[in-house]
Amino acid sequence: MPDSYFVTEVERQLAQRRRKWQPVRLVLIAALVAVVYLALTAVILFTRNDAPRYGEVIEHFKYGSIGSETESGIPYRVWQALPRLFPDAFERRDDYTAFGFLYEKDSLGRQRDLPIGVSRRTVRGVDMVWLNCAVCHTGTYRLSPDGARIIVPAMPSNNLQFERFVRFILSTAGDERMAPDTLLPEAEAAGHRFGLVEKTAWRYLVLPTLREGLIARHARLESLLARQPDWGPGRVDTFNPYKVVQMKIPASTLTVAEAIGAADFPAVFEQGPREGMHLHWDGNNTSLAERNLSAALGAGVTPETVDHAAIKRVADWLLTLKPPASPNRPDAGAVARGRSIYEDSCSSCHGEQDAAGYQFRGEAIGKVDPIERLGTDRARLDSYTPAFRQRQLTELFAGTPYAFRSFEKTDGYANLPLDGLWLRGPYLHNGAVPTLKDLLAPPAQRPSAYLRGSDVIDAVNGGFVSPPCDPKGPPPAAGFCFDTTQAGNGKDGHLYGTDLPASAKSDLLAYLLTF
Repeated sequence: MPDSYFVTEVERQLAQRRRKWQPVRLVLIAALVAVVYLALTAVILFTRNDAPRYGEVIEHFKYGSIGSETESGIPYRVWQALPRLFPDAFERRDDYTAFGFLYEKDSLGRQRDLPIGVSRRTVRGVDMVWLNCAVCHTGTYRLSPDGARIIVPAMPSNNLQFERFVRFILSTAGDERMAPDTLLPEAEAAGHRFGLVEKTAWRYLVLPTLREGLIARHARLESLLARQPDWGPGRVDTFNPYKVVQMKIPASTLTVAEAIGAADFPAVFEQGPREGMHLHWDGNNTSLAERNLSAALGAGVTPETVDHAAIKRVADWLLTLKPPASPNRPDAGAVARGRSIYEDSCSSCHGEQDAAGYQFRGEAIGKVDPIERLGTDRARLDSYTPAFRQRQLTELFAGTPYAFRSFEKTDGYANLPLDGLWLRGPYLHNGAVPTLKDLLAPPAQRPSAYLRGSDVIDAVNGGFVSPPCDPKGPPPAAGFCFDTTQAGNGKDGHLYGTDLPASAKSDLLAYLLTF
């Protein structure tokens, strides 16, 4: 402006100063806007907490969150990057099938990005994944080696190598491949781009937090797993891991008797008739709701993060979910003769099968048989201790409507219903006996070692095809060599039917094949 525009010299000088500082003011305003934008973006990104909702309950069972991701999960982008970072652990596959996880195809015929039993939840703005009920309770069968693989919700997860998976996840804690400079590019190569704010947050907050959590869990769990034989597929130690993780009990303080507790994943078909029965292998609870909540803790929820409504939705569905009918077609005459034997010797403890399906009737069904009478391996029984029970009752969900009240210490194992028996091999609580035929043999004649991991139905012997193996030989090309001489894997006990004549055993087996 010309000097004549200004009335006084003072006004002219002030205008000059304003012109001089105008660029600075504009820069400051722009910086303030940028800071506000970044702050709002960060708030939106890193405070959002929600989970996908599935309309069909079966989809909710397979993929819905129960709340495990918040404290136990890993970021979805890390989950997707791990096969690229650790190709040997994944057997050069780009998914988690090397650990026995099961995948379905989407409506377009493409493999889904997450396997059954792995759910997704946004936690503080980060997409996290971890486990739900289906990871332990969904399995497969095939009628022949080259037959179609059928996925069955609520059957035991006969494929899942859970210990191997957990050991792998823990092993990544101190690996240099988990450093931001390596992991972030691999995550982007897997198709997940990071914005500037996200990348900064991941480098300085998300990944360090993940690593710290994995290191802490590794320190607690690895010392426990080092004391145990390998679990093998289809098995889990139910209570010891959450002694050392949730309750922070040092693994070194566990007694020799309680430190080994691996057992087979159970089936969870038709739970309604089981209300009031002794649940879990050792029958330590008669409440379905408490059993379900306890199992959710094992999947990674905490009393603070558990999604009670999500668990109840699954539980309500399982009340009436029946197993698929057995495809076995044994001789009708043998079945009739076997049913007579079964009704005389077995039905009071295990119910029975008729033309209408499985019947939950029997005066001792769902009750606990003393270990002295059963004679089966007692490791799973001993892993649940009175001291642990007391801490369950006083610490977990204490002061809430969900507080545990029904847990008890028993002296044996429960007489379980046998619905869906054809899908529940191998047998006994610890899976020490591969087939129903072997279960009717005296313990000395039962296999000392056999291959676990096949999902091919054994229509002759009951259960799954389980050839013998040598635990001292080289690792098998497929399957897991289960050694019954290892602690907790004993094949003794349950002598019922073992003294029958061969013809009677054959008839009884024919009837059992129809369950």
